[in-house]
Amino acid sequence: MSKPPKLSLASIVASAAPTPNRAGGEVIQLAPAKPQEPNPRGTLKERAKQLSVYLEPPVYDQLRDIAYTERTKIHQLMLEALDLLFQKRGALSIKQLNQPR
Repeated sequence: MSKPPKLSLASIVASAAPTPNRAGGEVIQLAPAKPQEPNPRGTLKERAKQLSVYLEPPVYDQLRDIAYTERTKIHQLMLEALDLLFQKRGALSIKQLNQPR
């Protein structure tokens, strides 16, 4: 028994090409969907800097427990902690830093 022939890119494209319908009418081509307008500022992942924090397991567990109890995310708690640190040091808050200038 021989191996089936390998598919080439050309054969795949040819098989995907539109064919006339059985009634002999024309095939209607749909226009590609318009891409969404990109957010001028980009997504948070695109415009933000990533920061890794290494926490001892009991510290992480307590933080996770607080997030679960308050039905929030650890990220939100970390931002709250940073705001408290900035306030304690007399620096601008996250909200003030993110205001357009």
